[in-house]
Amino acid sequence: MSEQTTDQTTDQMSDQHQGVGEELDPTRALRVGLEDYDLSDDDLAVLDAEAGEHGSEDDRVLPVVAIIGRPNVGKSTLVNRVLGRREAVVQDVPGVTRDRVRYTTEWAGTPFVVVDTGGWEVDVHGLDARVAEQAEIAIELADVVVFVVDASVGATGTDEAVVKLIRRSGKPVVLAANKVDDERTEADAAALWSLGLGEPHPVSALHGRGSGDLLDAVLKAVPEQLVGEQEASGGPRRVALLGRPNVGKSSLLNKLVGSERVVVDPTAGTTRDPVDELVELGGRPWRFVDTAGIRRRVHQTSGADYYASLRTQAALERAEVAVVLLEASERLTEQDTRIITTVVESGRALVLAFNKWDLTDEERRHFLEREIEQDLAQVAWAPRVNISARTGRHVDRLVPALDVALDSWDTRVPTGRLNQFLSEVVAAHPHPLRGGKQPRILFGTQASTRPPRFVLFASGFLEAQYRRFLERRLREQFGFEGSPVEVSVRVREKRRR
Repeated sequence: MSEQTTDQTTDQMSDQHQGVGEELDPTRALRVGLEDYDLSDDDLAVLDAEAGEHGSEDDRVLPVVAIIGRPNVGKSTLVNRVLGRREAVVQDVPGVTRDRVRYTTEWAGTPFVVVDTGGWEVDVHGLDARVAEQAEIAIELADVVVFVVDASVGATGTDEAVVKLIRRSGKPVVLAANKVDDERTEADAAALWSLGLGEPHPVSALHGRGSGDLLDAVLKAVPEQLVGEQEASGGPRRVALLGRPNVGKSSLLNKLVGSERVVVDPTAGTTRDPVDELVELGGRPWRFVDTAGIRRRVHQTSGADYYASLRTQAALERAEVAVVLLEASERLTEQDTRIITTVVESGRALVLAFNKWDLTDEERRHFLEREIEQDLAQVAWAPRVNISARTGRHVDRLVPALDVALDSWDTRVPTGRLNQFLSEVVAAHPHPLRGGKQPRILFGTQASTRPPRFVLFASGFLEAQYRRFLERRLREQFGFEGSPVEVSVRVREKRRR
């Protein structure tokens, strides 16, 4: 009788601890069982992450430096020199690098992102044209452009064309005269003054000569506004205004600012470059970024969606939350859903703002609800605001929606509470049998926030449909309104004895 009473008392104490949020005991108990399985160092790092972790270092706004130049001038070699390790593939053949590849590094205590690109050439077709497009995207997304020229060859016609491209972008540029291996060849670098981009910085990417001076020049060229934003801790939340052309992004920004800050015109594509603006809203400062929609080019007949996604990505890389404007008076388009998908894939918080609500009648609103149910079912969790940027109607409702989305983006679920929830869900709805076996969830933890990322350790593969089911139940239990939720599964086998 005494032993039974003791056991009951222990159970009651455990229940009381869980009731007040104490999670150490159940968490340790679950971890003890998990230790019977083969875990990698990466698994242990996830499990040992501090519960108070608030996002990762990558969430900071870092300057973006794009390495641009024609093929085989040593761009990837220079990237490896900047990184201090061999990351970029290097081969003495033009065209080895094709996509934009991003790396995070630092110099003199200042972290930044360096983007390696494929070679840029004029009048190319097929794969080479796609490579050139990626280089153009890198220029558009960069804060500083490093233009690499082969000093031993001198400025070519292609180099002159790249200069025109960079000048049109208006971005700060640092000219790197590569393959200057000794003092005898420094005269070759001096000849590049003719490009009109300022002082050529002689470097040898292969041997490291002059690379430090080049990096000093790069950091000096970073816009002061960006550096200030990077250093500001707890500063204004960053909001990207996204949407297809002529949906009212600039009109909304002007209404929020209270002045004609941005040119507004019925012609699609009036806004060409992202515009940052500090806005006082709800008694707090916010940094809003208005972005361009489509920029059409004569030689790109199918470039509309390409440039729309380009501007979307540029804004998202600077933002914490995105307000996607949709035109309530017109049917939702494929481009609308593509922009929303881009936001979700970027991991940013999301608010949907249906603009031009004053132009909709009862019939249109009825059909709009059906379109939302059909076309936007995958983001049913996003807060929705019906506004009119022209009249200012319900614009004040953006603040509560933004607060809800950002709070969800920052939410962390205690490990003990998460595993209690998982055990209840799995008991009520176990994973279907596959091949006579039933995979079992061993342990779950939230690896990070911004957005919430959950890692589930399981004894077998969990099907995509079951993972979506778990995500839905997570939202039902913990909210996450306005934030994407990522659920990944790590299958681990039991140690052999």
